[in-house]
Amino acid sequence: MDETGTPAKADQTAKDEENVIVTDGDAAAEEQQTAGTTEPGETTEPGEATGDGADAEAAATPVEETGATGVGQGAGAVVSAGLGIVSLTGSWVGTVASARESLIGQLSTSSSSDVSVLIEKGYGNAWHATALWGGVFALVALIVGVVVLARPAFGAPGRPQAPWIKSVSWAGVALGVIGLILAVLKYTDVLLGLPAAG
Repeated sequence: MDETGTPAKADQTAKDEENVIVTDGDAAAEEQQTAGTTEPGETTEPGEATGDGADAEAAATPVEETGATGVGQGAGAVVSAGLGIVSLTGSWVGTVASARESLIGQLSTSSSSDVSVLIEKGYGNAWHATALWGGVFALVALIVGVVVLARPAFGAPGRPQAPWIKSVSWAGVALGVIGLILAVLKYTDVLLGLPAAG
């Protein structure tokens, strides 16, 4: 080193440059680690689902299947309740069957003078036909309601039945039981039997 100190300054400058280069390299390595493990050549395909998207699709699929299953069970519950009401109030089929039996009875007893026979053929058979069709509708309502209530036991586990479906199904079952009991009582003349002649 000469008296002016020029070589010493040159050495100091070179050391400072090396320190700056090392510091920049460390900073670049830290940025690469924080940026993720994706290499420069890797790219995400457009059709490749991310983790959040896959989770959303997996969560949406059971909801759609449950909704479809709920629609069928709800329809069955409404049908059961409707048939139960029809069994109590009467139906068009029962009215037509009653009128037909009444007409047949009148034709078969047109020349008879026995009052008991006229009552039995003209009104008794018609009354029994009405009770029979009411019992048929009540039985169908009962069967449909029981099937809807028992459906979750044979379906996929972990899918509870909607409360309104249970309520409507139980209403259909109750109406079916009541309608069936009334139909049996009417058909056997225990309830509102035919009047006795004389």
